[in-house]
Order: sequence, then structure tokens, then C-alpha cells
Amino acid sequence: MATTTPPRRITTGSITSVQSHSAVRPLSMISLIRRHHHLNLRLPSPIAPASRRWLIEAVARSPWEGSDDGGAQADGKKPGVCGYAITGNEIEGSSGDHVVDGDQQHVNTMEMVMWAAATAAFGVANRVMYKLALVPLKQYPFFLAQLSTFGYVAVYYSILYFRYRAGTVTDEMLSVPKMPFLIAGVLQALAAAAGMAATANLSGPSTTVLSQTFLVWQIFFSIIFLRRRYSINQILGCTLVALGVVVSVASGSGAAHSLKEAGVFWILLMVLSYLFQGADTVLKEVIFIDSQKRLKGASLDLFIVNSYGSAFQAICIALLLPFLSKLWGIPFNQLGSYLKDGAACFLNIGTMTKGCEGAPLLPLLFVIANIGYNIALLRLLKISSAVVSSLASTVSVPIAVFLFTLPLPYLGVASSLPNGFMGGTIILVLGMLVYSWAPQGPNGSHTDSVIPSPPPT
Repeated sequence: MATTTPPRRITTGSITSVQSHSAVRPLSMISLIRRHHHLNLRLPSPIAPASRRWLIEAVARSPWEGSDDGGAQADGKKPGVCGYAITGNEIEGSSGDHVVDGDQQHVNTMEMVMWAAATAAFGVANRVMYKLALVPLKQYPFFLAQLSTFGYVAVYYSILYFRYRAGTVTDEMLSVPKMPFLIAGVLQALAAAAGMAATANLSGPSTTVLSQTFLVWQIFFSIIFLRRRYSINQILGCTLVALGVVVSVASGSGAAHSLKEAGVFWILLMVLSYLFQGADTVLKEVIFIDSQKRLKGASLDLFIVNSYGSAFQAICIALLLPFLSKLWGIPFNQLGSYLKDGAACFLNIGTMTKGCEGAPLLPLLFVIANIGYNIALLRLLKISSAVVSSLASTVSVPIAVFLFTLPLPYLGVASSLPNGFMGGTIILVLGMLVYSWAPQGPNGSHTDSVIPSPPPT
């Protein structure tokens, strides 16, 4: 039979004699307990601790507790025990004997790594499938854009309904304030409108270069609204990641010359578009943090954020349709027939389906990849931060560029790699390593993280 060693308790404090009842002062007792877990009988020693935890218990007691006179508080409620578990660099407060050790932190880290990988993978699939979806819908890109705006509202609300019926989503979650979702929807709509207008007047490489300001805006807004602090290595890592994308994608493509010819107005408009996107992602992070306080520690379901945010975005896009259709060269009075023809090409039915080969398979694959990407991105943002989710998404850019050099179906002749692709990829990977590097203090322990730990999910 396995033998367990009882917890070793060291008790310090002022011990008052039970005879001296004249001093009516509570007894302060602090207990320091070292616990051993996970016995391994195969080892010579009967005790093989897999993890060590120290629990400090602070107990407030009445001077009459345990006296021979009976119990002045015999029928009263005894004070509770406040425990503080010290594991690594974390100090967790708890009531009773609940202890949170390093295993939970390891699980959170593994979950973040998994969702970061999923975000990057779906990001690659999203970029590749979007280009493939435009093969049959090359005459109807505006239809595909509106499908991803209005169609996803029905998809997200359907998922939300089933999660509500299953009990995953509660009434308390649905009762959170809706104003932040409205602001998020407005920001997304403004980002789409500004981005469409600027993209029409900028080259592809120029857009890639300017898209790196998205990360800058995320850091800026997280410092302002979340009061987040970033270390030198994290700032340097973000800079290297952005530089790596620019070098790997835009090198040798005349991006600098294109920016000079584009004009200041369109450049500023594209930067403004990424400002709106950066503010939107940080706002969603604020929504998750604030909802945890309102729900008393419970985690807000991400499909609530997706559903309400998409609904308000769709409303704003609907109001901007006359402006957006004009940007795409579609007269507003012809928008109805354009969307009807686009739907026929998407479904590959009717008489006007010439050139729509590959539909509806390719557009549907894009829709699935895009929904998966949005869910993975929001999940990663929920358990980490807006900046981490942006870095994971950024990794997908050079990977997608490399995949376009392969003989993919429907795309015809494969493109060639940019001149600085390998060098830019190396810079990007180096930036990720620098960002995630945690410097060691003099005592060998990690310094405090400049990014707060994610809320429990």
C-alpha cells in the first residue's frame, strides 16, 4: 500500500494561554504547508514529488476558540481560511484549501500555442482560398465581400442559438451591454470602407507594407486603454516581424516607388483603415476583460462577440452600400441585378454561368476557411492579447506567398518568390523568437511578464 507523507505544517504566531481570557485579541496564525503529490511506487523512495506547492494559510481565531469554557462561538460560523499558493512566480489567493499550481499555467500556455498555430493555419487557408474563390467569381468580387458580411451573421447567430440551447451560453452572458459591440461594428465597417477606397488606388506590395501599421496601432491602443507595458525585446520583436513581412513580400516589387506615386491621401486613408482595425481588436479584448468582471469570473462566449459584432457591422455596411458600390464601379441602381448575377455564378446555376467553373466548391471552401480563421483569431485574442493574435496572423503572409509559387489548381502559372523572401522569413522568425523571449533575472527566475496573464476560460 502506498504511504503518503502528511503535510508538514510550520505554525508561527502569538499563542495566547487559554487561562488568560482578559486579553480579548484575536489569535493570528500563519501556517506554511509543503505538500507532495503524485507518488511513484516504482522508485526506491516512496515519495517522488512531481510538483511542490507551498500553501500559506492565514487563520483568524477568537481567543475563546478551543478553551475549556465551552464555546462562545460554538454555534457561530468559524472564520474561513485564506490560502495563498506560491508556485514559480505566481501567488494565487484562494479561500479554503484550493491551490492553483504551475500545471494550470502550463495548460494555458499550451492552449495559446495551439490556437496560435490554428490561427496561422486558417490564415494561410483564408488567403489561398480567397484567391481561388475569385477564379469563378472574378467578375463579382463585391458579391463575395457582401456574402462574407451578411451571410456570416446568419451563421454566427445559428451557432449562438444552438450553444444557448445547450446551456453553454447563459442569459447573464446575453445581458451584457451592447454598446461596445455597436462601436466594434462601426469600427469594422469604417475599416472596410476606408480599406476598399485605398486599395483601389494602391498596389499590392504597397498595401502589404502599410498593413504592418496594424500591429503598431494595436500596441498603441493596448498601452492607452489596457495600460499594458511592453519590454524592449517585445517592441523589437514586433518591429522585426513587421520588417520581415515587408522584406519577404514587397522586396524587389517597387513598393517604395509605388508609395511615392500613390499620393499622401490614399496612404493616410489605408493607415486610417488599419487604425480602425487595431482599435476594434483591442476593444474586443476590453469586452472580454470587462465581461469577466460582470459575470463574476465566468468567461463570455466568443460567439456572442462574433454575432453581435457582425450584426452591427452588417447594419453599418448596409448604410454605406451606395458609397461602397460606387468604389467598385457599380452604379447603385444596378446593384440589385449585380448581386443577383453574382449569386447565380456563386451557385453555378442559370444561363449566365460562363467562366464560373469551380463554383460553388471554391467559394464555399473560402467561406469555411474564413469562418474558421475568424473564430480561431477571436479565441486566441480572448485567451492572450490582441498583439499576440496579430503576430500569429502575420505569420500566415509569407507562408501563403510561398504556396502561391506551387502549381495550385485553377490558378494557372505559379508565381515566383520575391527576391528577399528567404531573408524576410528569417527576420520574421527571429522577431517571433525575440518577442517570446523572457529574460532571466539575477536569481534565475523570470521577470514579471509585461503582458498580463490571460483571464481563465
